[in-house]
Amino acid sequence: MQFRPCIDLHHGKVKQIVGSSLTDENNSAQVNFESEHSPAYFVQMYRQDSLRGGHIIKLGPGNEMAAQEALAGWSEGLQIGGGITAENAMDHLDMGASHVIVTSYVFRDGRINFANLEKLVAVTGKERLVLDLSCKAHDGQYFIVTDRWQTFTDTVISQETLNQLASYCDEFLVHAASVEGLMAGPDLKLVRLLADSSPIPVTYAGGIATLEDVEAVRSAGCSRVHITIGSALDIFGGPLSYRSVVQACQ
Repeated sequence: MQFRPCIDLHHGKVKQIVGSSLTDENNSAQVNFESEHSPAYFVQMYRQDSLRGGHIIKLGPGNEMAAQEALAGWSEGLQIGGGITAENAMDHLDMGASHVIVTSYVFRDGRINFANLEKLVAVTGKERLVLDLSCKAHDGQYFIVTDRWQTFTDTVISQETLNQLASYCDEFLVHAASVEGLMAGPDLKLVRLLADSSPIPVTYAGGIATLEDVEAVRSAGCSRVHITIGSALDIFGGPLSYRSVVQACQ
């Protein structure tokens, strides 16, 4: 299990938000934390700790300059997501991203758009694409959600789905959207599902707030599911020591 750090950008600032609160109206959100530090500050920290595979997420418009600054700080050290399409994916890779992370471009109108997925892979190659399968539970299953986690698709996270999509990408990133940013504990049922079903590396996000939560994910995920943590970390105003998480996952 690896620790994959994050840099979430909202209106050009490093923030932590309650994921399900993000709306289209004025790109507003319930903010847990806004940093006084630049994106480059966090990139340098992650680089010093050799935390490859972390991700920069652009939450809405107004984040291009901040994202470019972050990517410039560590060539091919971090992944980037937020508004990625086949038309702009190579721009982000050329800026220094190791991978691009995609959701809404591939999951459109409530289903998988394989035409867009194939266009994307033709540009990035399988080895530089991460599919964001962020999801919410409904009727005992996990459905992929898009449009800032507001819209349910008809795609269920299952072994069949993960095997199918794994042929197009290098990794999965999965936010448990219902618990993201709440610091109320991880969704261990989802973690177990990912560990049992994903044939490629997968990073889980959502609800991790203590070292006990880290160990619970390690156990539920049989050490096969990587983790990312946001609002709970002390570097983002939370109570959980960033340094202790780095050490726990080494």
